[in-house]
Amino acid sequence: MSVSGYAVDLGGTKIAVARIADGAVQARAQGATSGGADLGGQMQAMAALLQEVGYQAGEPLGVAVAGRIDREGCWHAVNTATLSAIKAAPLGAMLRERFGARVSAINDAAAAGLAESRFGAGQGAYNFAYLTVSTGVGGGLVLAGKLVDSNNGLAGHVGFSSSPLSGEPCGSGRLGTVESVAGGRAIAAAAGLADAKAVFAREPYDPIIGRSAQAVARLIADLTVILGLDAVAIGGSIGLAPGYLPQVVTHLEGEPALFRPRVTPAQLGSDSGLIGALLHCQENA
Repeated sequence: MSVSGYAVDLGGTKIAVARIADGAVQARAQGATSGGADLGGQMQAMAALLQEVGYQAGEPLGVAVAGRIDREGCWHAVNTATLSAIKAAPLGAMLRERFGARVSAINDAAAAGLAESRFGAGQGAYNFAYLTVSTGVGGGLVLAGKLVDSNNGLAGHVGFSSSPLSGEPCGSGRLGTVESVAGGRAIAAAAGLADAKAVFAREPYDPIIGRSAQAVARLIADLTVILGLDAVAIGGSIGLAPGYLPQVVTHLEGEPALFRPRVTPAQLGSDSGLIGALLHCQENA
């Protein structure tokens, strides 16, 4: 992989940064995401972590963030429960002002989908989807080799689609979404525990986890109907947790064969968003 530079992956619970050379992470740093911080606060957190891995202004920098980024480079938190102060924040302009011209911003799941399609589980697929099951549920869609985007930056936010398994409110403002039953926040809330990790520690085949896996399996089948998917990769802290993916596959086996694409774990693991963010920078900045 001829991908070299620096990357940031800002998710709902953590910020990761890395120095990357030839597609491999050489150094990394990580911190907790401040969900209530405004754009200035989020930029400060990014800058502090980038300093730890040796970044200097002007070097290539790809930034992946949770939420949507519109054509104007403004950052919007669709799930306001995750990033409550991010509303039409001029992320693109502020990144260029602070770090230089060789920088770009992209949704975190879209970045991961781009990386997996080129270098990971999506290689060889004509139509491919990357699904991240973590704090929330997101996606990156690569159709005929091209990452799907949109003017409003909403493309790929598949976790906000409807699920018959939930009638609960979602941070997006919709009722009964995939995220409201399958995401880490939803799993923890349903169990009455502090976080989803505690649910997995209690019992990996807990019915709450099983319902999450079932919702993701139905989402895969629905996306396959709409997009004609050949392959799907599952990532994220929940998606890659021991025992989770086999439950998704088991539920998907209940669907007719036509609606069952190849489903595998993300090959690049937690590095997919970082690598994809930098790849996006190299191709667009």
